[in-house]
Parts: sequence; C-alpha cells; structure tokens
Amino acid sequence: MEETIQKIAIFAIPVLIAVIFHEIAHGWVAHRLGDPTAARMGRLTLNPIAHIDLFGTILFPGMLILAGSPFVFGYAKPAPVNMYNLRNPKRDMVWVALAGPAMNLLLALAFVVVWKALMPHGASGLPGGSWLTPLVLMAQGGLLINISLAVFNMVPLPPLDGGRVLVGLLPDPLAARVAGIERYGFLILIVLLMTRTVDRIIDPPMEFLLRLYLGIF
Repeated sequence: MEETIQKIAIFAIPVLIAVIFHEIAHGWVAHRLGDPTAARMGRLTLNPIAHIDLFGTILFPGMLILAGSPFVFGYAKPAPVNMYNLRNPKRDMVWVALAGPAMNLLLALAFVVVWKALMPHGASGLPGGSWLTPLVLMAQGGLLINISLAVFNMVPLPPLDGGRVLVGLLPDPLAARVAGIERYGFLILIVLLMTRTVDRIIDPPMEFLLRLYLGIF
C-alpha cells in the first residue's frame, strides 16, 4: 500500500503537466489558425482547475498505476475547437490534432534533460540525495507519461488525435466513414485496453522513442 501511494505521489504532477499542456497546445494552435473558442472559454490557462477531468485526469491514471500497467496516461477536458472557424477546416484540424502529441514529445525532452541533470545528485547516500531522489523519479515518470500520451493519442482511431489526423488526410467520402467511427471510439478503446491490444500497438514506438531520447544524452 505504501509503495502504491508513493507511485501515485510521484506520477501525479507529471500526469497533470502532460494532460494540461496537451490540451493547451490544441487550443493555442486552433487560436492561431482562426478559432478563438478555447481562448474565449478560458482554456489557454495553466490553472489546472480549468482542465481537470475527474475520470480522465485522476481516476483513470490511478487505476492504471494500481493495475501495474506498463504505461500510464490520462486526459484532461478536451480543448473546445470549432473547426468551422478555422481558415481551412479540414487541413487545419490536422495541425490542431498534431499539436497535443507534439507538445508531449517536447515535454518528454524537457523531463529527460531534468532527469539527466539531477540523476548524479539524486542517489541515496549523496549530498541532497534524500530530497532530490523524488524529483529524479518524477522526471523519469514525466518522460514515460509524455511518450505514452503522445504515442497512444496517435493511434489512428477517432476520437484520438491520430484518428482526427487520419480524417483530415483522407479523401472526403472515406474521411466521413472514418469520422463516423467516433461514436463507438470509446467502447473500442476499452476493448483494446482490456485485451492488452493497445500494449502491442504502442510498445514498439514507445521503446523506439525512449531509446532515442535517452540516446541523445
């Protein structure tokens, strides 16, 4: 029980950072491309209260941690985007969708920099190790969470970002069919998670990105 509490405490802040910045990125890019909806609704703020979703930001990541999942991710309240305000709705929605995973990859880079900077000083027995070790573990968690979130969201299934990118790239008749899957998307995701199919889909790109990021430093 104590170990579980420690894991939740270490992952809580990185999860919040990952999901909040993910949604801010969607709203910010949409604003730059002509849709001010997120800005008008106060969703471009760093205030976590504006973004937290009880299930997606707190309960779902907590359940993954308790279940010993090899990856941890969550989601915040989706950034409101009105695609018809965009200057080129179909094309610009691709950029809006890509913004979230791109932000998580940038955050993963920041976390690995922090991890590598603190690691020599965060080991027990070294000066400052007693209080730096949790920060090292948070940086490790931040790296894993952000890579997980980026890769998972790029699975080409609506309503995930990868599904929205796919809809934006396909010809209109086929795009409409793929977009129609969105009403069943959450149920499909539950099945994929329960059957561990998601693990098999995202493990290879996650492993590649982890090796890449760690190899940089």
